[in-house]
Amino acid sequence: MSRIHTRTARLEKLPPYLFGKLNDLKLKMRQDGVDIIDLGMGNPNIPTSDFIVDKLGEVISDPKTHRYSASRGIPNLRKAICRTYKRLYDVDLDWESEAIALLGSKEGLSHLMLSLLDPGDSVLVTNPTFPVHIYSVVIAGGNVISIPLSEKMGFVPAMEDIVREVWPKPKLMVLSFPHNPTTATVDLNFWGEVVDFARRTDTIIVHDFAYAQMGFDGYEPPSIFQIPGAKDIAVEFTTMSKVYSMAGWRVGFCVGNSNVIKDLYSIKGYFDYGIFTPIQVSAIAALDGPAKNVRETVAIYQKRRDTFVDGLVKAGWNIPRPKATMYLWCQIPAKYRDMGSLEFSMKLLREAEVVVSPGVAFGGLGEGYIRISLVENEHRINQAVRNIKRCLF
Repeated sequence: MSRIHTRTARLEKLPPYLFGKLNDLKLKMRQDGVDIIDLGMGNPNIPTSDFIVDKLGEVISDPKTHRYSASRGIPNLRKAICRTYKRLYDVDLDWESEAIALLGSKEGLSHLMLSLLDPGDSVLVTNPTFPVHIYSVVIAGGNVISIPLSEKMGFVPAMEDIVREVWPKPKLMVLSFPHNPTTATVDLNFWGEVVDFARRTDTIIVHDFAYAQMGFDGYEPPSIFQIPGAKDIAVEFTTMSKVYSMAGWRVGFCVGNSNVIKDLYSIKGYFDYGIFTPIQVSAIAALDGPAKNVRETVAIYQKRRDTFVDGLVKAGWNIPRPKATMYLWCQIPAKYRDMGSLEFSMKLLREAEVVVSPGVAFGGLGEGYIRISLVENEHRINQAVRNIKRCLF
């Protein structure tokens, strides 16, 4: 046993990995031959479109593309994301100063906090939320101030109630709508209130727009930049992972305030040499590709949503039908609520052979809920519904 001490104060601030027990049991059951249906991680199972893969094969054969790339992304990729914003939201962006490519938005969010926060700076973060919104702040030495989200308020914060008693004044506020894990959605009126709040309080808004374009039943998720003047106070992160089914390719973007983009680029230059060039060129093809590909992907998730919700509602579990994202956010049935979300998730794994995410993994106010990821085909979803019915009802 080595006596070298490696554990830093930074790592000590991070909680134990909450999914450890679930993953250990899942591995053991699979080794025992159990057919596990894994709906835990939001890991898309829809294949990347053929024309994107074909573009990768075409470009990768050129040896010149095997060299180091540009940390901020090649110019044509940054131009492509700006074209996408113009097409979808009628928002004008300067590709040189207001857009940067990322090794996935998770990397970008983490590096953004390192670039913007000094030790002790405060950041407003919703609770529950996607874990990187919390722990990127913690790792950067910042203080997290929770914005409580409740089912009563539709899991959307009331801007007028924020920071009345908070001191010192927060430097940033991290938001993400459509929301992971609660699936909550907002309209442009909400973003107008956010921009007004940011101007009044001199707060930088960081919007994680991971589920852009992933709206159902006619709902179209809005960008904060559809509000005039939002670029003065905000940046927005998007990703190729979800509607383009390119999760493993690791391509994301940050757009918006040029000073924030410049700071993010400054720190990224110390950490990476950018995305592999053939992947960047493939991402351009995806962004400029047929809109019907995105619509077809969204339609698949909407059908999966309906299959899952319809099946469990018939069994007596009243699950809301989300207007966006690739998740269901489900309050634990009353008879099992005292178990807590982690033990309830373990029960579903042991007895229904279905993996879900415990709500407490997304913050203390996620307790009492689970998140189900719609990352299996309809046949497997129907199988999961049957197994859950047998286990719970």
